Amino acid sequence: MGNPLRTAQDRRLPRIPEPCALVIFGVTGDLSRKKLIPAVYDLANRGLLPPGFVVLGFARRDWGDGDFESLAYEAAKKGARTPWREDVWQRLSSQFQFVPGSFDDDAAFDHLAATLDELRERNGIAGNAAFYFSIPPAAFPLVLNQLNRTGMADNAKSGGWRRVVVEKPFGNDLKTAMALNQLVDEVFTPEDVFRIDHYLGKETVQNILALRFANSLFEPVWNSKYVDSVQITMAEDVGIGTRAAFYDSAGAARDVLQNHLLQLLALVGMEEPTSFDPNEIRAEKLKVLKAISLPADIAAGSVRGQYLQGWVAGERAVGYQEEKGVPQGSTTETYVAVRLGIQNRRWAGVPFYVRVGKRMPRRVTEIAILFKRAPHLPFDPADVEMLGNNQLVIRVQPDEGVVLKFGSKVPGTTMEVRDIAMDFQYGEAFTESSPEAYERLVLDVLVGDRTLFPDAAEVEQSWRVVDPLEEAWTGTQPEPYRAGEWGPRASDEMLAREGRAWRRA
Repeated sequence: MGNPLRTAQDRRLPRIPEPCALVIFGVTGDLSRKKLIPAVYDLANRGLLPPGFVVLGFARRDWGDGDFESLAYEAAKKGARTPWREDVWQRLSSQFQFVPGSFDDDAAFDHLAATLDELRERNGIAGNAAFYFSIPPAAFPLVLNQLNRTGMADNAKSGGWRRVVVEKPFGNDLKTAMALNQLVDEVFTPEDVFRIDHYLGKETVQNILALRFANSLFEPVWNSKYVDSVQITMAEDVGIGTRAAFYDSAGAARDVLQNHLLQLLALVGMEEPTSFDPNEIRAEKLKVLKAISLPADIAAGSVRGQYLQGWVAGERAVGYQEEKGVPQGSTTETYVAVRLGIQNRRWAGVPFYVRVGKRMPRRVTEIAILFKRAPHLPFDPADVEMLGNNQLVIRVQPDEGVVLKFGSKVPGTTMEVRDIAMDFQYGEAFTESSPEAYERLVLDVLVGDRTLFPDAAEVEQSWRVVDPLEEAWTGTQPEPYRAGEWGPRASDEMLAREGRAWRRA
């Protein structure tokens, strides 16, 4: 757990974990190859991994350690964000081991347990190990039961700490999430469970807390007296790729709204924590999630969409139902927009418009705070019509930064006012390169810092928001939109009925 009493100088020092092992289940999958292995290399390259650090890969392949090292080499070299150094790789890869087996293979898990026992003495890891579930959610209970059966999840038996990292989606609804929470908390202690949401590892997401609570400039106007509305947008220009089997059973709401976007909303809406202690931050986020209100009329206050064939970035894109693996007649949504509220003193009456979609014109994730217009504008009516709402826009990706939009005089001999933008970009303001989200989060797991990891209560409360939407949408058809458009027309109409419009992202 992060220590709120660390001095400012301590916080600037590199955090080096204790000697430990990282066990990756599903190590040959996309997540491991594209994110986890490159993150491990980058941590090693920055000097942030301890002596004796070991990576144990577990997958259903008839491989040896050499085969695993070759796969890891290609993955790390392709995905690394830091400069490639062969000497760093050689030291790191000498500590890679592979354990073949399926999740129902008792002998394979017995072998894994024995390997960890051997490493306790040989590598001096003192029984410390983190288990990363880079596997389909349906396999979580099976692997958890194997770790319980072999005693690998037991801190006392291992002689060190044992932690588990679980990828989203955490359950398919509130019922399954509660059952999974109960199981994982029975196998591991709750303090050793890390439910990962990679969006919380992004520098610009963490900067929401710095922007709000390190400055006196924004917090006085961060409330319903000055804020007209908040828009949270996550647009992707890609389709579903090879994820048809998962995506068609989940849809945009379960895949993204329940986790990424509600976490962003919680960070925007939360009160200032008493300290940067993980428990304090999670407590404030949970208050916001509990205060979320759904539209009184879900049909009027939400929109589901599904993309048809069209053009994105000058290239022809097939419709969702033409994607490989998607059944004909599927009613799974690839776009969701919903009007939410937060029922507390700070935010009462302020609509939070949240939208997510695939095959949009471009890739962008941003949070836009739209302020109320000035109560009186003593300018020419023609100028007043040209002015929009003041806006504070936090760009999460890809052009990470913050934009402040406000009215200003146009140079000249007359009082002519127009909207302008002040633009802060991370890449220009800082010489340090931002670590990739998984790099930060893997390091947090190894040092035991749970600040950026939602707990069970947050997950369950998020499902209490999404489940009523899913229930109301049952049996309905998604609204069509062309690939390359900003979603269905009904989404624009939803805001227009309230005299607003989506910000051009």
